[in-house]
Amino acid sequence: MTDAALAAHLAAEAGRLLIDVREGSDLAGKALGNEGDVVANRFLCEAIRAARPDDGLLSEEERDNPARLGKSRVWIIDPVDGTREYSEGRSDWAVHVALAVDGLPVLGAVALPGLAGEVVMRSDQPQSLPAMTPHPRFLVSRTRPAREAEAVAKALGGALVPMGSAGAKAMAVVRGDAEVYLHSGGQHEWDSCAPVAVALAHGLHCSRIDGSPLIYNQADTFMPDLLICRSEWAAPVLAEVARLAPGD
Repeated sequence: MTDAALAAHLAAEAGRLLIDVREGSDLAGKALGNEGDVVANRFLCEAIRAARPDDGLLSEEERDNPARLGKSRVWIIDPVDGTREYSEGRSDWAVHVALAVDGLPVLGAVALPGLAGEVVMRSDQPQSLPAMTPHPRFLVSRTRPAREAEAVAKALGGALVPMGSAGAKAMAVVRGDAEVYLHSGGQHEWDSCAPVAVALAHGLHCSRIDGSPLIYNQADTFMPDLLICRSEWAAPVLAEVARLAPGD
């Protein structure tokens, strides 16, 4: 099985497990989210280690192993991206499985198990992007919209679209439900590696909000900000972010 097929298979299977946990459990709230994290993480980590024993692995739900830093190939996973949304019975959560090679997100799969049907967005199966709306739609956090996103959307005549997980937001741009996902509240590598791999394969712009590249498999997994958007909106959005920067 190719790396891309493996990523898609594992994301889909983890998604099915998570739906089974949610539908068959008496747990609720944080306890349900924790159970989903444990089940999906165990499945993904065991499967990756069995299928690609020589590769590194970074998971949100595993103790970090610094040995990954010496590896060229590192799998970066988020077993449940949007645990809160998952535990609330919402659809805007995801499963992320990505492979970074020498720091670059070369392939990934993002499963959206809460949507009708088995939706898995893959970097090896890019689809044509839908037509854009004339005014950009900016995806933001349901509870903590980024200041920059609010300001840039206003400046560009855009509208805010609240949504849950990072993966759900990124895939909403790929699916044509929005044009821009601008995040400045801080994330970790597992929050964006698979979504970025899929978005890049679909021809979207992906970078830090200052335009610099996104690099993965770092010792510090924290990533302060992220921009995923239609390429047509990259320059205007980056220009507005720069204009908002302190001292400008």
